[in-house]
Amino acid sequence: NSDQETYLSADDLRINLWHLEVTDQSFNIVDIKPANMEELTEVITAAEFHPHECNLFVYSSSKGTIRLCDMREQALCDKHAKLFEEPEDPTNRSFFSEIISSISDVKFSHNGRYMVTRDYLSIKVWDLLMETKPIETYQVHEYLRSKLCSLYENDCIFDKFECSWSGDDRHIMTGSYNNFYRMFDREAKRDTTLEACRENMKPRTILKPRKVCTGGKRKKEEINVDCLDFNKKILHTAWHPLENILAVAATNNLYIFQSKD
Repeated sequence: NSDQETYLSADDLRINLWHLEVTDQSFNIVDIKPANMEELTEVITAAEFHPHECNLFVYSSSKGTIRLCDMREQALCDKHAKLFEEPEDPTNRSFFSEIISSISDVKFSHNGRYMVTRDYLSIKVWDLLMETKPIETYQVHEYLRSKLCSLYENDCIFDKFECSWSGDDRHIMTGSYNNFYRMFDREAKRDTTLEACRENMKPRTILKPRKVCTGGKRKKEEINVDCLDFNKKILHTAWHPLENILAVAATNNLYIFQSKD
């Protein structure tokens, strides 16, 4: 927390507030456990404090909702101050809709005005003043929509991808499969796919952007969607708060990249 005294921890059903000086007890601030566990319909997937307002925090759920809570209003924050949710597009409705709408990560921007959320296929930027819909939506790997059946069978559809803001809040980053990671420039509306692999890991090597093709004629530098390796995945990403340096974790390897500028 920005008060430098407390921090929160979350599991599937509860969020607890801890004090750095008190090691043997915590304070329960969210509890979504139903009286009858058979009535359980959603779980908590991520939680984070606001970077400047020490009384505010958000948590996301497996139902695709984000709740902003204010600890000044009441001790147990079961009633949220704001609920952020985007109505589902009926044209995309399928057996997998609920699974892929589950939010795997939520992060406040450094300036505290926005937050970014990651679901299975997309990454969204929300303005804290607008609950009805995100202000920006970026497709991370839309080419996998036709592959959801096999991704369900091999359990990849349940992978939890994280997301990160650049220090100036202009860019957002998240991981994908085949050791690809995606970067989105919010101002220029440009996106880049880069690959973390040992082959191009000589120091000072400039990474070449990667592209995935879904059919038709494949260009030389493109990779076909059927050739992607789903065992290679980048779930964890981090961006340095002040410099243009980023870290991505690919299975048991940690890669650190620096801007060539």
